[in-house]
Amino acid sequence: MKYVSVALDLALDKPLAYAVPPALEGEVATGQLLRVPLRGRAARGFALEILDHAPDGVPPEKIKAVLSIEDPVPFFSKPLLDLAKWIADYTASPVETALRAAIPAAVLKRDARPREQLFVEPVENPKCEDPSTPKRRRLLEDIRRVGGGWLQQLSKEFDVAPSLFKALAKSGHISIAPRERRRNPLEGRTILPSKPLPLNAEQSAALETIRNSKRPVLLYGVTGSGKTEVYLQAIAGILAKGGGAIVMVPEIALTPQTVRRFASRFGETVAVLHSALSPGERYDEWRRIRRGEARVVVGPRSAVFAPVANLGLIVVDEEHDSSYKQDETPRYNARDTALVRARLEGAAAVLGSATPSLESWLNAKNGKFTLARIPHRVRGNPMPPVRLVDMNEEARRTGFAPLFSSELLEAIGKRLGSGEQTILFLNRRGFSRSLACPACGHVEKCPACDLAYTWHKADDCLRCHICGGWKRTPASCPECGCGELKRAGAGTQRAECALRKCFRHARILRMDADSVARKNSHDDILAEFRAGRADILLGTQMIAKGLDFPNVTLVGVLNADISLNLPDPRASERTFQLLAQVAGRAGRAELPGEVYVQTFSPEAPPVAAVARGCDFEPFAEAELSVRREYAFPPYMKMAVLTVRSEDESKAAAWAEYYSKALAAFAGKNSALSMNVSDASPSALAKADNRFRMQVTVRAPKNSSIVAAWKWIRDSSRPPADVRASIDIDALDFL
Repeated sequence: MKYVSVALDLALDKPLAYAVPPALEGEVATGQLLRVPLRGRAARGFALEILDHAPDGVPPEKIKAVLSIEDPVPFFSKPLLDLAKWIADYTASPVETALRAAIPAAVLKRDARPREQLFVEPVENPKCEDPSTPKRRRLLEDIRRVGGGWLQQLSKEFDVAPSLFKALAKSGHISIAPRERRRNPLEGRTILPSKPLPLNAEQSAALETIRNSKRPVLLYGVTGSGKTEVYLQAIAGILAKGGGAIVMVPEIALTPQTVRRFASRFGETVAVLHSALSPGERYDEWRRIRRGEARVVVGPRSAVFAPVANLGLIVVDEEHDSSYKQDETPRYNARDTALVRARLEGAAAVLGSATPSLESWLNAKNGKFTLARIPHRVRGNPMPPVRLVDMNEEARRTGFAPLFSSELLEAIGKRLGSGEQTILFLNRRGFSRSLACPACGHVEKCPACDLAYTWHKADDCLRCHICGGWKRTPASCPECGCGELKRAGAGTQRAECALRKCFRHARILRMDADSVARKNSHDDILAEFRAGRADILLGTQMIAKGLDFPNVTLVGVLNADISLNLPDPRASERTFQLLAQVAGRAGRAELPGEVYVQTFSPEAPPVAAVARGCDFEPFAEAELSVRREYAFPPYMKMAVLTVRSEDESKAAAWAEYYSKALAAFAGKNSALSMNVSDASPSALAKADNRFRMQVTVRAPKNSSIVAAWKWIRDSSRPPADVRASIDIDALDFL
């Protein structure tokens, strides 16, 4: 008898063995979704491995049999199964969570099915005579002219009731039958075909490197250097050989622009996967990929799992971006996952960026990656000059710290006068960062997270950007009863109001998490700006990278210091990347660009490096030297263990226990060279009514941290009201 190891869709953290009954012998295969018995009910799970014998120590007669096969076509190929197992091992997560992350939830719903609608077709050589009434004759002529179509669509287009179509069908002139209809995310979008563009010498050299390298390629190209055209032509070569490709972008905001460019080149063979799609759209796109109808997949993080057959190339654009890191179990980094999948599939991998992560840069220096450079913009125009505006001087001159410096306001006015466009970047949404009492100093805070609320002017509410909680703005201070609370700090809503007062006739668009809640709103806002129907685009980091607007000649950064002083060893790197990326939006076409960076820290290394022309390499070398000295990534692996509980003392006690246990493990295994911090409150000390404590662990190898954590986790179980999780290769230290 054969057996099968099954990962159930439950948090069991271990596969279970089931017998393959005679009726299913030869039918069960790895990667399939199976229906199996569990504690008196039916459960579902994925087949991980076919076994020739029962697991050791388990009597065969006690092993229950598989009930049925939910779908004979496997959901996972062998490389994708191996990838899920790698994620589980690397992140110390249950394998079932990795499998669940790899497939859209809409695909696994029991009632998931294709959409069917009625399709109309003219009958060739009908045996009956043409209709006798003019209205029916005219409708039949229209149907023959267009060759048929969806009943609902034709009824609207011809302004004819569906009953008239049915009358023609009854008389034998047309056929009406249900047919599967794709829920197309691009429906209604005009996408014109495009042809390959001529490559310059630098682009051609990069393309040849991608085609010939046996190692992953780091494509380091300045903003506006034409990296996307290199990706397109590399993919065209893969498609010509019968292969497929995955193109990953960090932000949903970038997906519509990228999809449009790839669809214009490769047409219906392009599929899109991202969380903003409806469940039906996700289901249909995933099925198209699985059936081989779509061979090029574009999307953010989860696109790395797309079931592309004969995968020949994975592109990770803006590879440095922290959005590729999953912030819940399994906490995988999609960039690293893409590299592993490419290796498992025998595919090429390209990581592209104008500001590479220091991990990738060091890998290129050490020869693990092949480095391809495109050091100049594709049209030969220069990088825009960057002007630092010292806001300390501005505050001394005006007596307060203004949101907009006089220099930036003057530059915006010039662009408005010449019909050119401006992008303004402020990485904080809302109207004001907090509300405080001028009399007693009380600050309105979220009780669940112990963080200051952000005031949103549109609905006059205080909102927590951590847990989503909100409350109405109090008319007076709840503590001392003093008059109106005063606003401190500024967000994108406040900046928009100030802009409208300064430039009353300017057409302004705001793009942040509040303005893009509606479906397709990312695409709609960017389309408005691209079409020239707005003068100024104001937004958070979703406008800072990857976007290409030929008429943008001015970029303004309103507060360059927001990310500079975070409790994060990568704060300097992230600040440089963000500033350099947003600066790269200016002057990408014929018109020269200019960048203004407002800062209270003009001497800070990342800010000064951006002012020197966004020169990445000197900054990277200096930052790597600091990281090496302090044994920070990329020279050491770093993980953050977080303990959460509604009881503050329990969170502290268990965090201290884990810290001491990890230190003891490291002491017994000195060869691991593991460094364990004391337990301390997280920078975000409370969230969702839970207190948060953390322990930081560093070691030369990730496997050392995982081994230590698994040993301690399996030897002790905290009470139900205490939760502990570990984030390997942590990027978030809140």
